[in-house]
Amino acid sequence: MKEKIKFLYQNTELGFILIKPYVNIYQYFLHKKYQSHEVFVKQKFKKVFGSVLDLQNPKTLNEKINWLKLKYSHRLATQFADKYAVRSYVADTIGEKYLIHLFFTTKNPKDITPENLPDEPCIIKTNHDSSGGIIIRDKNGPHNWKQIQSRLRANMSQNFYWNGREQQYKYIVPRIIVEKLLSDSSGMLPADYKVHCFNGKVRTINVDIGRGTDHHNRNWYNRNWERESFSWSSVLGNGKLTKPSESDVKKPLLLDKMCELSEQLVIDCPYLRVDWYIFENRLYFGELTFHHNGGMRPIEPKQWDLKLGKELNLPKLK
Repeated sequence: MKEKIKFLYQNTELGFILIKPYVNIYQYFLHKKYQSHEVFVKQKFKKVFGSVLDLQNPKTLNEKINWLKLKYSHRLATQFADKYAVRSYVADTIGEKYLIHLFFTTKNPKDITPENLPDEPCIIKTNHDSSGGIIIRDKNGPHNWKQIQSRLRANMSQNFYWNGREQQYKYIVPRIIVEKLLSDSSGMLPADYKVHCFNGKVRTINVDIGRGTDHHNRNWYNRNWERESFSWSSVLGNGKLTKPSESDVKKPLLLDKMCELSEQLVIDCPYLRVDWYIFENRLYFGELTFHHNGGMRPIEPKQWDLKLGKELNLPKLK
């Protein structure tokens, strides 16, 4: 019954209209919107790690990321987190050539029709959350456009801030963006490189391989492309973890350039993750992330959470 209601809400216009008031009530309690952001984050941290979040003297990397989430706000935070608005920042800072081609943008889900889409593979996504995207390899294929519009409408109605109290998402104006799909002739998506910068410098890089498959792995490397001794996995939609693979990923030829550009984009952020794709021997910018996994995923082995935390310097509050 629950799945049927969810389907109607996300995939039909009438279902969205009728169910939305009840969804608002459900999400009010689900996300504990009656709590302050600090109380909410502390409770979630305790549930994940089994320990109290120390905001007075944070030591581990996850503690420091949560401190930044609650205590620190970058002047360009909203723009950085907005997948559409960040494009102008990237273009001005390192150049338009690193941006994935944007075909179309709108604030109205009903505009997502075959007539407004390109005659080549693309991905449709919203700019304000982490809901992934809708891949369209052939717009003339058997797509249910009403369902796609309804799904986008449901996504746009949500404020991603409430999921984890990450303040950079709170004031993003939702919109839909349609970008070129980076995929090879077999339909495979390129590896996803995430460059984690501490205090303006590259500290570690994770590369996600096999995205969109049952063999999605995440390997960790230092700047010299040597394997790290830790992992920091995410939970996928199917419940599996992005564990490291047994085999290595070849060092990318554009590694140095990727690191150089990442450090140019950071701009006085204590911690920032810069995402990249390498496709047809070119670098393409993905997104900027202030708090990897919201600071709510264990680093294994556990001692590495403390080791990495020692390397991250927190700013002094004014």
